[in-house]
Amino acid sequence: MSEIAQLTLPIFGVIALGWTAIRTHLTPPTALDALSAFAFRFALPALVFRLVSSQPLAGSLNPAFYGGYLLSGSLVFAFAFILSRILDRPAVATAGARATAATVSNLGFLGPPLMLTFFGERGAGPLAMAILAEIMVLLSVGAVIMSAARDGDRAGVGSLVLRGTVLNPIVMAILMGAALAATGLAVPGPLDRFLGFLGSAAGPTALFALGGALATQHIDRGTVASAAAVTTAKLLAYPALVWFVLAHLLRVDPFWVQSGVLMAALPTAGNVYVVAQRYSADADQVSTVIVLSTLASVATVPLVATLAMV
Repeated sequence: MSEIAQLTLPIFGVIALGWTAIRTHLTPPTALDALSAFAFRFALPALVFRLVSSQPLAGSLNPAFYGGYLLSGSLVFAFAFILSRILDRPAVATAGARATAATVSNLGFLGPPLMLTFFGERGAGPLAMAILAEIMVLLSVGAVIMSAARDGDRAGVGSLVLRGTVLNPIVMAILMGAALAATGLAVPGPLDRFLGFLGSAAGPTALFALGGALATQHIDRGTVASAAAVTTAKLLAYPALVWFVLAHLLRVDPFWVQSGVLMAALPTAGNVYVVAQRYSADADQVSTVIVLSTLASVATVPLVATLAMV
């Protein structure tokens, strides 16, 4: 447990540094937009593209892992949606927001540094497939459900889904990297060094921006109880189901099991809040889930990682 904690401490330490910088006014909140844009549009895609393109395609793709991970996420999504509708009887859009918050992990900002720390460049394969499962499928389904309250905005949800999936810079980097890996060609030396230099800034910048963004959000006391339930589903139920499906139903290699469990244990992604706010789908509660899950993950991620590595 202590070794796992030492691996994750620098990651959460940079998040805490970003939070402190905003809270103490050492960094203006307006700087977060530039930091997030740099990390999301340039540094992270460079890192992901370089990792995916440098790995043999056969070793990076595992259909059983992708299917099992997506199945686990879909089951948690359906369970959270149905349970929310039964217990609280909220609007369909609100239930969709809660289900999405319970299954879409912060793979963009937290995924690369965490997977590199634990698995090295080999972690690029499962990271890429997890992003494709959660962003291209689960977040898209969630966006469609959340738009149900605004029947006249079908064009808007279509545009949002397109920008959030196929046109997502990280998704595009995965697809382009996989295409290059399929050809067997190597990235030219100067370009590879450029991508390596740019990608090396991805982890610290993304984590610092994430911490700063958390400092600008708030916990709505009126939604803490239901947000805590969603957080529990995200941080504990989701990785537990991934472990069961991958290890016991599909019996994939331990590396893929460990990778899937670790990624499923990550806190809720910030883009869920963006979608929920767009469609007035209980964005305050989603914001609370993001804050609670990120804070709780400081303890739960090392715990889950320790159990998964056994």
